[in-house]
Amino acid sequence: MGLQRSNVTIIHPDLGIGGAERLIIDVALALQNRGHRVTIYTSHRDKTHCFDEARNGTLDVRVRGNTIFPAHICGRLHILMAALRQLHLTVSLLAELAASRTEKASADEDRDDIFIVDQLPACVPFLKSFGRARESRRQRILFYCHFPDQLLARRDEGGSLLRLAKVLYRFPFDWFEGWAMSASDRVVANSKFSRGIVRDVFGSDRLGDVEVVYPCVDMDGNSLPEKADEDPLWGGKKILLSINRFERKKDMALAIRAYNGLGAEKRQGTRLVIAGGYDNRIQENVQYHQELDKLATGLGLKTATSKTVVSAISIPDSIDILFLLSVPTAFKDTLLAQSKLLLYTPINEHFGIVPVEAMRVGLPVLASNTGGPLETIVEGETGWLRDAHADDEWTAVMDKALYGLSQKDVERMAAAGKVRAQQEFSLTAMGDRLEEEISTMLTAERRPFTGWQQVSAILALLGAVLALIAAIVLRAI
Repeated sequence: MGLQRSNVTIIHPDLGIGGAERLIIDVALALQNRGHRVTIYTSHRDKTHCFDEARNGTLDVRVRGNTIFPAHICGRLHILMAALRQLHLTVSLLAELAASRTEKASADEDRDDIFIVDQLPACVPFLKSFGRARESRRQRILFYCHFPDQLLARRDEGGSLLRLAKVLYRFPFDWFEGWAMSASDRVVANSKFSRGIVRDVFGSDRLGDVEVVYPCVDMDGNSLPEKADEDPLWGGKKILLSINRFERKKDMALAIRAYNGLGAEKRQGTRLVIAGGYDNRIQENVQYHQELDKLATGLGLKTATSKTVVSAISIPDSIDILFLLSVPTAFKDTLLAQSKLLLYTPINEHFGIVPVEAMRVGLPVLASNTGGPLETIVEGETGWLRDAHADDEWTAVMDKALYGLSQKDVERMAAAGKVRAQQEFSLTAMGDRLEEEISTMLTAERRPFTGWQQVSAILALLGAVLALIAAIVLRAI
């Protein structure tokens, strides 16, 4: 017997295009497909820059908490603004829940209330304290941790005064992150690698048993792109593909250097395509694309940049490297289906959904031998794991994928990738794990959370304001 259907409310900061956003969309789909009523609350959704399911009515997406606080101030204070926007969203959400409780309850409305929060836990203590359910309902909060935010913050920029200001600014947020997560009834991580980091940073006693719920890909046969023997891209060029957000930590420069290492003769008839999430609002996206283009042209490689599928398809044959900004899902699937090798360059990636997307269509993967790829890729069977600091090792694997594999080898690796994706990383597998975690929460007592912690939350926010003032004063000196 499956889990009783529940009302599931998902809170996510920004429904753009990225791995975290794809994961939360898949969480919603996995639970909605099983009969749960799912609603996603977010502080930002651009219908021209989000996944199809977030705009076409497949999922109920509601934008709240975006009318008072901006996403940042002059390119800074991102975490403060994100927390304030989420708290604003939470106020709106709680008001809507309170309004719904004044209406006559139906059998359908007596479902248990499940909140799933990811990335930012600022709202969790407030949901726990003020989001009370009807007596006929149980209410639980699941926090899905991608990676501790405090480890993602950049603290080594600028001079000594600026670094000191950043330490003061971040201190209350770093403390608040662990405290807010501990208010949830259960914490899960996106990989064993991330779980180990979470335990090291916050401690097992504070968060309880942290389990793993892997992100997934949709293995529905109707949605799988097929290898195209007719009308192949760019006249049948052999494509090496890199998909990631345009961020420096993703290190797509490695793909460019390794591709250049093939030499002019072996690059003939090939193309390196660098595609991924790109947002004009984010300065780093703009700057990093420019840096990558400069690197490639400096090596003597010809480049082009496309923002649409039409312009991408029509680029000249002489182009060595094509940059695709915010590639649409359908065209991304086409690229995956027609490429020879996926290059996944980040070091210590928390999970990395793109390698699984590649295995889903039978495309072998070359990835850094760190982090999440160690859990997704099987060396020599579904791809290769190499040192991200050894460009020549990456070049050698590129050479092998382009020229050194027999058709039998290609078919063997494709079959192994598809089987692994289906067994370990399918929408069905994720749905099973989510329902297990929800069931565990519902059958256990709620994690204790007492009133004094509300006072601590206020003090933490006050500390954040004081730290902000200190940062401004120090920067002005």
